[in-house]
Amino acid sequence: MVFKSLNLNQSLRHLKRDKKLAKIIKKHGVIKKPYRPSRHPFESLVQSIVYQQLSGKAARTIFQRFLKLFKKGRFPKPDEVLKVPLVKLRSAGLSNQKTNYILNLARKFSNGEIAHNQFHVMSDEEIIGHITKVKGIGVWTAQMFLMFSLNRPDVLPTGDLGIKKGFKKLFGLKQFPSPRQMEKLAESWRGHRTVASLYLWKIVDGE
Repeated sequence: MVFKSLNLNQSLRHLKRDKKLAKIIKKHGVIKKPYRPSRHPFESLVQSIVYQQLSGKAARTIFQRFLKLFKKGRFPKPDEVLKVPLVKLRSAGLSNQKTNYILNLARKFSNGEIAHNQFHVMSDEEIIGHITKVKGIGVWTAQMFLMFSLNRPDVLPTGDLGIKKGFKKLFGLKQFPSPRQMEKLAESWRGHRTVASLYLWKIVDGE
């Protein structure tokens, strides 16, 4: 079975049936399709590790330094990363922990333990279970990978603070909802929860 990619227009048509979301969609307009098709899974996951717990500016600087360690500043293949001494990787500004996470990721891509060429036939749950075996990649990172790199249409990251805030505001809740409550509230969005999540984030932008 090959899993479908997000179809923005189809998701918008479906979500507009929800009166609450329809108002948000009308207010904010069509959100740009959350897809970066040129990014290789290895590059996407390395970047996710680099960006963890850092401001965007600091993370971008470190990521650019990391790229400069390789020929013509292009993104390296896993085998190329494994050939670079740890101290040289650290020179880009990576912490010892993140350096080891990246090396572990490169090793698993290189030896086939991460079967990235099978992602198109793996369910969201299977991919989350598959890549969270790598140290430094948790469920949230895996969900962001599904949404923004693999273009999966039905991801609802219930552990994300922005999503919790969005639910609270959209439904007028007195406190943050539990994951189970969010799943229940979003039941009518099923199949299109990635785009719904983008609008939930939009609701709390600027707060």
